[in-house]
Amino acid sequence: MPGEQPHLYETLDERFRTGRCQAGDSRLETLYEGCRWAEGPVYVPAGRYLLWSDIPNDRLLRWDETTGAVGVFRSPAGYPNGSTLDVQGRLITCEQGNRRVTRTEHDGSVTVIAERFRGKRLNSPNDAVVRSDGSVWFSDPEFGIATDYEGHRAESEIGARNVYRVDPASGEVRLVADGFQGPNGLVFSPDERCLYVSDSVANHIRVFDVQEDGISLSGGEVFAVCAQGNFDNIRFDDQGRLWAAALDGGVHCYDPDGTLIGRILVPGTVANVRFGGARRNRLFIAADTTLYSLMMSVTGTPAVPVTRSGA
Repeated sequence: MPGEQPHLYETLDERFRTGRCQAGDSRLETLYEGCRWAEGPVYVPAGRYLLWSDIPNDRLLRWDETTGAVGVFRSPAGYPNGSTLDVQGRLITCEQGNRRVTRTEHDGSVTVIAERFRGKRLNSPNDAVVRSDGSVWFSDPEFGIATDYEGHRAESEIGARNVYRVDPASGEVRLVADGFQGPNGLVFSPDERCLYVSDSVANHIRVFDVQEDGISLSGGEVFAVCAQGNFDNIRFDDQGRLWAAALDGGVHCYDPDGTLIGRILVPGTVANVRFGGARRNRLFIAADTTLYSLMMSVTGTPAVPVTRSGA
């Protein structure tokens, strides 16, 4: 992909420029083409590789940072969507087709950590985030059961689209937030005091306060509304700025006060972003059939949650 892309960054507020959000590479690097629908990249620091989902092809792909080689990590893979790492660096995956959340152990075996709530099957887990206490939080819209393209068509047993928490000790699946039309990406603020959840159908991002027990949520106010495209997943940098995949709108950058300060304009439909690389300043972007990366001066929050004292 030779040559410069002069319109890669769009500044909407001077804070995007002064925060050095548009410093770094002036072009996108294409790492792989040939997916049906690329989603859910997660960088694994211990192995210096990236995993991401090709949902309709029912596979997880692996890109090696040291060689650039791409191969199949797992297939079939349960029509996987979002993935993340837990406090031990193990892979957590939302399997839309299997309607469950799994953990890949260090020996390669797969453990199911959530597939039912109050005896009823989950809809189609979409994205997950791990808190420093080891708990796993995930969104559960109906995208994977709406058609046979990214899962298996079925009726919802729960009859709602919620966000849940899996207790690290007991394995209990607990409802923590409801009232969504299509909950999608979710991420904790760098200090873990807030949980942000994007709703792709309502087309906004809500923010919840995490209570002292580390389990309960309050609030749920709208943090941002997407004026261009539709929100998908969301990630934080270490300065508290929120970066959102906005489907037809590229990658949006929000100041901590909720102001949209700039965009990264990406070809195609942006579904998912993730910071990675040795210094966490490489932004991986899943868009349509392609996986891109962009070296930036912005640094993302750690891929593996840092265990806090008292957690």
